[in-house]
Amino acid sequence: MELPFEIRNKIQEMCAGVDAKTLSKSAERLSENYRAESPQGKRSASAKSDIAAYCAVRMPATFAAVSRALELALECFDGEINSVLDVGAGTGAGAIAARILTNCDEITLIERERNMIDAGRQFMECMGINGYWIERDITNGIPARADLVICSYCLNELPESRRKAVAEQLAESAEKMLVIVEPGTPNAFASMLKTRSELIASGLTVVAPCPNVGECPLLNGDWCHFSARAARSKLHKQLKNADVPYEDEKFCFLAVTREGANPCGFRILRRPIIQPGRITLKLCGENGVLTETVTKSNPKFKTARKANVGDVY
Repeated sequence: MELPFEIRNKIQEMCAGVDAKTLSKSAERLSENYRAESPQGKRSASAKSDIAAYCAVRMPATFAAVSRALELALECFDGEINSVLDVGAGTGAGAIAARILTNCDEITLIERERNMIDAGRQFMECMGINGYWIERDITNGIPARADLVICSYCLNELPESRRKAVAEQLAESAEKMLVIVEPGTPNAFASMLKTRSELIASGLTVVAPCPNVGECPLLNGDWCHFSARAARSKLHKQLKNADVPYEDEKFCFLAVTREGANPCGFRILRRPIIQPGRITLKLCGENGVLTETVTKSNPKFKTARKANVGDVY
């Protein structure tokens, strides 16, 4: 899902007020932190130029990833979402995605960086969304609850010693469902697996992406991750020194619930391999990982041809 044009226009306005060289340096530093999986990441964006750079180069990807994760989670969830809590909200990409996908009427956002909140308020206003912002570091507690709690690109930035406690607080704050989104890297996935085990042990049920609540069947350094395509603006391409008009954001996610879970039978783990007359799919199912080859004579061929990473099969 593409970032709404109202927000893209607002980002252009924000960046127009920042010196081009300063903006470019901020964007480069931000990208380096993300590639290095530095705990600074989003948290380092505090100056005006950093916020503008974050909005231009990271917000579209964050919005795309959270939107895709929510789509995959909501199709396996039987409940109704009327309220959303976006924890470590940044500029509100997760909350905005949730508002579009669920039409929820109550939105609360928690973010510690004042300048992030100021930018987020502008985005919410231009979208006609009413959101209640709380300026707070989430390691100091989460003073709100909602049907759906979202925590994107935040939990993995915390010291490992703090993640379990914060994850427990996130789960406690979720009346119906908790969705955690992190970068699609081996390190982030390894942390996600620990959180997954801890939340299952606390009595929660996995909604997505897993078809089962047992031990993850991926072995030998493999990891579960998905992809969401984000369009690049002209400014985005300039700051990234890129020619391609889009980028594919790789992410991993976990959705857990107290009730209403309807996990899928099979989840497509990798991009389908399309060859003349046949399509090969890597699937995760209740009994583990398997490979299925679908030929033209198979009634599933048309479905397989349109399939993408992360889809239910």
